[in-house]
This record gives sequence, C-alpha cells and structure tokens, in this order.
Amino acid sequence: MKALVKIFAAAALIAVSTFAMAAEGPGSKSAKANVNLSKADLALDHYVAVTTEGESAGVEQLFAEDFSQKVQASNAQTHSRSALIKSLKKQKGEKLNCTVTNDIIEESADYMVAKVTMKFENFTKTDLVTLVREGNNWKVSKSINSYK
Repeated sequence: MKALVKIFAAAALIAVSTFAMAAEGPGSKSAKANVNLSKADLALDHYVAVTTEGESAGVEQLFAEDFSQKVQASNAQTHSRSALIKSLKKQKGEKLNCTVTNDIIEESADYMVAKVTMKFENFTKTDLVTLVREGNNWKVSKSINSYK
C-alpha cells in the first residue's frame, strides 16, 4: 500500500512539473530576448518597430525605469512604463497601417531627441521621443504624443 502511494505521488509530481514547464514555453521570462541597443539609432529603430510593427522582443529592455508617456489630446493622459509595456505586449504582431518617418532633432553622446511621425489615412500622430544612454545601452525615457 505504501509503495502504491509513493508511485502515485511521484506520478503527480512529474505531471505537475511537466505542466509547469510547458506553461512557461520557449519565450519564458528566463529566456528574454536580448536586443542590441548599443547605439541611439538602433534603439530608435527598435522603438518604431515596437510601436508600429508589433515587435515584442526586448520591450522591457527598451524603456528606462523612469519612462513616462504623455498624450496631448482633448483629454491629456499620462502613461507609466508598466502600462505602456502591457499595452505593447497585447499588440504583439499587429502592424499599424501608417507611413513612418523619423527626424533626429538633437543628439549628443548621452541623449537623443527624435520626432517620429506616423501618417495614417485620416490623421497624423507625432511622437517626440527622448532616448538616454544608460551604461552601454540606449533607452527611451520619455515620449510625448500629439495628433492632427
């Protein structure tokens, strides 16, 4: 009887651990994608890919810890880093139907301000993006959006 209980307990433990590993999947937190953000233009290109092309790799890596986003519209809004990352992850794989242009407004060794313009059929979204160097990587620290 004791041997039977041990066998069932072992089988249950194996089943639980197998399901836990399967639930993590290949894209689990332990295997986060590492994106090359060693240059400001690479970080800006990745920001555009994340916001317009549904790219989800390296999203956490892209945004500075003190990131904030302001949306200038009829009712101004502010979004935190965690809220934006959550929203972007939900949009994984979704490409926006827009034409994107980038203009670097100012650049130095430690920061960059860029204007990202997304032209849709009926409106244009302008995103002023501030990137800063943190160690060996560039991160987006602020984003201000406006619509026309």
